[in-house]
Amino acid sequence: MTTNVKAIDVQYIPMMGYAEAWDMQKSYVKQIDKEERRDTLLLLQHPPTYTIGSQKHPEHLLYSEEELAKRGIGVFQIDRGGDITYHGPGQLVGYPLFYLDGANLDLHGYLRQLEQAIIEWLATYGIEGGRKAEYTGVWVGDEKIAAIGVKFNKARTRRGFVTSHGFALNVSAGIAQDGFRGIIPCGIQEFAVTSFADLTGNHLSVEQAALELTPFICKQFGFVVEEASGGLFEHPADTNEQRG
Repeated sequence: MTTNVKAIDVQYIPMMGYAEAWDMQKSYVKQIDKEERRDTLLLLQHPPTYTIGSQKHPEHLLYSEEELAKRGIGVFQIDRGGDITYHGPGQLVGYPLFYLDGANLDLHGYLRQLEQAIIEWLATYGIEGGRKAEYTGVWVGDEKIAAIGVKFNKARTRRGFVTSHGFALNVSAGIAQDGFRGIIPCGIQEFAVTSFADLTGNHLSVEQAALELTPFICKQFGFVVEEASGGLFEHPADTNEQRG
């Protein structure tokens, strides 16, 4: 955990299409690289979507084009690491857009910090989250509750990287079954997927989960949240800033 505390922008978006959010990430990464924007944490939900990362295993998508259309699930081949995963309502998706200084850079350590933030938040509810040595993400026993897949964008104006993509934390009941049955999540066949509500019976809203998780992310990366005009979470969908 870093000891240099700095301000961060946190934006919560109740629902945003994947393509629009991806474009927003790309725009923000460029702005952060040029020091025109502070490090930013985007927290949101997506409509039903499958994303395929750089490992490119299309055989892990089990639904046909007809079935995808019937179910209204979009598919995107994207530039993060990892295999295929699902995003949908009831899941908190986090995109940390952080500048990582080139000095003493530890890219694997960044992934571990994301995992640790989620593990510590789960612990406040008595859930023992952990890691599996061969896989990225957060697990509860042999069930995965949070997937992580990131991209390290090489900075153009200074030494280091700006991160994009991030984590997907299953919050609501049923999401583990509804969306993930059409894929082999992250190419892992031997383990199941779970959610916060399935584990606890607590029907926490995604926005509340975002609100509670934010301080744990800030703790790991040495950030302090600057209060937005509308409260802790700014809603950029109501502004022109996101169009960049």
